[in-house]
Amino acid sequence: MTNYIGEYACKVDAKGRVMMPAGLMKQFPAALRERFVINRSVFRRCLVLYPMDLWEETMNDLAKLNRFNKDNDDFIRQFTNGAVNVEVDATNRILVPRRLADFAGIAADLVFSANLNKIEIWSAAGYDNVMGSYDPDSFAQLAEKVMGKLGGDAEKA
Repeated sequence: MTNYIGEYACKVDAKGRVMMPAGLMKQFPAALRERFVINRSVFRRCLVLYPMDLWEETMNDLAKLNRFNKDNDDFIRQFTNGAVNVEVDATNRILVPRRLADFAGIAADLVFSANLNKIEIWSAAGYDNVMGSYDPDSFAQLAEKVMGKLGGDAEKA
């Protein structure tokens, strides 16, 4: 599985189309450059651009859930609600569906932000708000909490 890097500021045209950044497109294997799925993020008011292989893997994981469990069924319904297949056109643009753009507050400016094996799509203002609240001390505490037990001399919990 490929992990992506980078942050790319882009403009959305009047029809909701946005040019895929060349620096991002180069990171996708050739077979994964034409079709993607856009969906709402689970935890933030942004969108997630899934390369098709990751979307299929995610759907396979969801298919393993027991659909006779109400929580599972509700989660699957909410997670897949609004997911849209998008294709890269001849000029390397994708269409961000209006309903999803409205969810994320995307109007004219957006940011593609690589997040391991998927790409987050933020309104520029939303991204600046979340990333602008960066506090080195708070991040250091979070890093210790999340990553601190990975070393060989990790404390016993």
